[in-house]
Amino acid sequence: MILGMSTPTFTVVHVIISLIGIVSGIVVVFGMVRAHRRTGWTALFLVTTVLTSVTGFFFHSDHFGPPHAFGVISLVVLAVAIPALYVYRLAGSWRWVYVAGAVLALYLNVFVGVVQAFEKLPFLRRLAPTQSESPFVVAQLIVMAIFVLFGILAVMRFRPMAPVPVI
Repeated sequence: MILGMSTPTFTVVHVIISLIGIVSGIVVVFGMVRAHRRTGWTALFLVTTVLTSVTGFFFHSDHFGPPHAFGVISLVVLAVAIPALYVYRLAGSWRWVYVAGAVLALYLNVFVGVVQAFEKLPFLRRLAPTQSESPFVVAQLIVMAIFVLFGILAVMRFRPMAPVPVI
């Protein structure tokens, strides 16, 4: 039992939150690349991405491992990106700090999603059973290249005109 739910139920809730975070994050990043601010989507992305990391710590584990490290890194990145947006309102260098943080937080979620896909989907597991094989490495390199490209474009293009509302 985790937070009063069976482990399978909690896992489904965690996965749903993660997928909402990824989808809303994609909307936000595409908006930044097109120089559009998506206020509601951004709030949804940030909340669900924080919840993804936090709920990840509730899974039973005997030791601190890579999933925990990713959760900590994501929360640290979000602890900088969220104030950059809502406290400092993207003023000056806070604009690129927020953009880089948002893109990095989304990338970390997608990275873990790729890891999970290679663990859980039989046809991918057969391609990379230990996740050190070429298909896994190539998939992660492609994901990273996409995020680097979109991150650079977002930093260059996202320049909101109006002040960011406080929520």
